[in-house]
Amino acid sequence: MAEQDVNQKLSPWWRRAVILVMLVGFGILIYLTVNAYVTAPPIPEQVLTEDGQVLFSGEDISSGQEVFLKYGLMNNGSIWGHGAYMGPDFSAAYLHNLSVDAAEHAAQGRYQKGLELLTDLERKQVEADVILMLKQNRYNESTHVLVFTPAEVRSFENQIAVWTDFFKNPEENAGLTANLISDPDELHDLTAFFAWASWVSVANRPDKPYSYTNNFPYDPSVGNTLTMDSILWSAISVAVLLLGLALVLFAFGRWDFLGWKNVKEAALIEYPPLAVQPATESQKGTIKYFVIVALLFLAQVGVGGLIAHYRADPGSFYGLDLTKLLPSNLVRTWHLQLAIFWIATSYIAGALFLAPIMSGKEAKKQSLLLNVLFGALVLVVVGSLVGEWLGIQNLTGKLWFWLGNQGWEYLELGRVWQYLLVVGLLFWLFLLVRALRGARQHPGRKEIVELFIFAAIGIPLFYVPAMFFDSTTNYTIVDTWRFWIIHLWVEGFFELFATVMVAIIFFVLGIVSKKTALRVIYLDAILYLAGGLVGTGHHWYWTGQTNLTIALAAVFSALEVVPLTLLTLDAWDFIKITRGDWEVVTKHKWTFYFLMAVGFWNFLGAGVFGFLINMPVISYFEVGTMLTPNHGHAAMMGVFGMLSLSLMVFALRQVLKDDAWKKVERFIKVGFWGLNIGLLLMVVLSLFPGGVLQLIDVINNGYWHGRSSAFMTTQVMRTIEWTRMVPDLIFAVLGVIPIVIAVVLTYFAVKAEKKRDANPAAN
Repeated sequence: MAEQDVNQKLSPWWRRAVILVMLVGFGILIYLTVNAYVTAPPIPEQVLTEDGQVLFSGEDISSGQEVFLKYGLMNNGSIWGHGAYMGPDFSAAYLHNLSVDAAEHAAQGRYQKGLELLTDLERKQVEADVILMLKQNRYNESTHVLVFTPAEVRSFENQIAVWTDFFKNPEENAGLTANLISDPDELHDLTAFFAWASWVSVANRPDKPYSYTNNFPYDPSVGNTLTMDSILWSAISVAVLLLGLALVLFAFGRWDFLGWKNVKEAALIEYPPLAVQPATESQKGTIKYFVIVALLFLAQVGVGGLIAHYRADPGSFYGLDLTKLLPSNLVRTWHLQLAIFWIATSYIAGALFLAPIMSGKEAKKQSLLLNVLFGALVLVVVGSLVGEWLGIQNLTGKLWFWLGNQGWEYLELGRVWQYLLVVGLLFWLFLLVRALRGARQHPGRKEIVELFIFAAIGIPLFYVPAMFFDSTTNYTIVDTWRFWIIHLWVEGFFELFATVMVAIIFFVLGIVSKKTALRVIYLDAILYLAGGLVGTGHHWYWTGQTNLTIALAAVFSALEVVPLTLLTLDAWDFIKITRGDWEVVTKHKWTFYFLMAVGFWNFLGAGVFGFLINMPVISYFEVGTMLTPNHGHAAMMGVFGMLSLSLMVFALRQVLKDDAWKKVERFIKVGFWGLNIGLLLMVVLSLFPGGVLQLIDVINNGYWHGRSSAFMTTQVMRTIEWTRMVPDLIFAVLGVIPIVIAVVLTYFAVKAEKKRDANPAAN
């Protein structure tokens, strides 16, 4: 039946609304980004003692930041709460050590006796002296000179030895290579960087009653407590969330066509479904991409298990010392990079798989060009992973930033590999556009194809900010751009791109009409981007930006929960349109099951667990505790991971005939339940309870203590870490391995079929 387009056009206001949301959202986001350059904490040219001696310089601070990055310390601990959760927060630890040293100095100066000998009244006076001293900002904006008090000078000198000892013992530093940093100059500069990050955390902004980091980290001994602005905007954000929910629920009640509607309710349906055509050569060629996806997934889970072991027993791996070859900072680097690689590869392959279905034909030499892209992908993945190992082992010399490990969390791959990644993404975009060329000639598919292309453009475009900084850029500026990638690129435009692909899958299978597919894409874009663009700022509460960021980010970040809450409405529509006995539903039921899992984890992991930690009043105490990876695992694996696997399963089913599929399906079934049960138990038995206990400790004892080895090595925390072995094994053995087997079986089945087709006489 020929395609028709009767009653299939949407109001142009859908597209205009998306454009308006993007203009407003990006306008505010760009303003906050530019403002970060203006209000970022200053890096003094010199830090002097009160008698005018140079203690350290701005160059020492920048060099210390490079030491921090070169050795991958952001994948051991954190600065201002951002980084890894195995080691300490270095800024908080330095600050608390400073408070102890300053209190001892004040006690000797005021009472001529040690801190432990003071009366309660004398101790309170000393604490007040310490707060008054550390809160005073002695930075001169005209000379760019910072003056340290004698107590701060003494603490800096003492802490060089403290951090020298920290790097000696893997049991104390959560699995770093023994004596990772031993060069005296590097230790001096690294301590200078920690001293600067600590000073930024405690010294009041000019004319403000709070520090550059809005009094983060929480440490009452230095006067760092939650600001009233943080409490106020947290309350306002809840009110805005309720208002947003009310408006959207009203819209869903008023216009019943919103959400997923199956074709039986649509005004017009295209018969037969587009996806009934035989798989093309390029589609079969994408299966090797999915083999890489499965193997990278397996590798990521393997190093993830090793990370969990380092948290439970950092000293050894069942009697073996792995810290020399695979230290904890390296395996966590790989864990993050492998997750991004396998999920992004699945999206890339899924898009290339869908393109010929939409076009109805194969682009010339597309299969050959896919092989070129595949080679480039393997080069970037292998090259960057090897480079990260060489960089952390300090084997790349002065080229560590370019070929080794940049050190920025989630953006660790060397700058050369980043450039190659962008080139590869642009080449993928070229392949996708040429593959969709035929589809744009069909009037009934033109708009949905254009949305497909526009969403795809965002993938290479919004990775570019990863190149807007280097190893010496002000830490506040870096974290501003870093979350353009982590939040905006991954959680924003990858999610939008995935929504487009899911809508296209439903469209080509004949489950929803074109009008419904377009409406869902536009609605999701409006809802996700309305909160998600400015909501990026909830990562910037404590990274050196002003209270303006807290105000705007808290309000817009609350709105991010609205579309996630609406998934409970979408879920019922989704179940209704896929629970029938249609042939296409039966054929692709495991694709639908993975998509249903996406809905569940989107609501729980991104919605519930995300909102739990996003409000300033909670984030202030929580950021960088186990509640962050609790949200991260449930959202990253539960949403983006399950989406990636749904695309994979769709492709596997499309290229396999019924008999071959029966052999593969059993492994898909086991893998589906293994992954979801394992992930749920991982959250319930380990990450969530551990995060709650850590949050309580932070509130009771200060942020520095909740992040310290003294707390993380307590019996209850060790028990929680060891308990995680059960869900990890379920996830890996019953989840990942069956998925790998299913993909490998499909790959060889496709190869065997291709061989039979090439030599029919042998059949």
